[in-house]
Amino acid sequence: MSLHDDAVRVLKDYGSGADAAQEDLRQAYLDHLALHPDGMWKACGTGHLTASALVVDPEHGRVLLTLHRKLRMWLQMGGHCEPGDATVAAAALREATEESGIAGLTLLEGGPVVLDRHPIPAPCHWHLDVQYAALAPSGAAERISEESLDLRWFRYDEVAEVADSSVVRLMERTRAALDAGR
Repeated sequence: MSLHDDAVRVLKDYGSGADAAQEDLRQAYLDHLALHPDGMWKACGTGHLTASALVVDPEHGRVLLTLHRKLRMWLQMGGHCEPGDATVAAAALREATEESGIAGLTLLEGGPVVLDRHPIPAPCHWHLDVQYAALAPSGAAERISEESLDLRWFRYDEVAEVADSSVVRLMERTRAALDAGR
């Protein structure tokens, strides 16, 4: 199965209990992939799927955010899919591991937590982000990557003070999934 096919499968399965806005995004992602066989790759000028993961430490009630080098914003770990990624989930886990420096991350079961579409500068126009949650192992020690200016753990109640609404939404949906026993 190709990465494109995996993304279609993931998106078709996504949405149990999703709100109308998430359902609209899910359909927009599927429509994009149907129209663009290259829709997984940065070279797709109309936009492309990306994969990200919020690194969470539920034991201590905190999340790890990266101060993105280019955007200078506190964000979850994530980025572009690569040809070696077998699945969208694998891309999200790879990105989270590379950017956090934490070995042994595991994705929260049940697939993506939320979808988020955001504009990006030309030549591309949109990131169609498939967002997961990654659980940090006990005693995890982060290590900053070249893509970050800083890495920092934030308590759940601190995230809204430093991050934009998309990160807050991802954290809230992650907490709800954790509370539901996913």
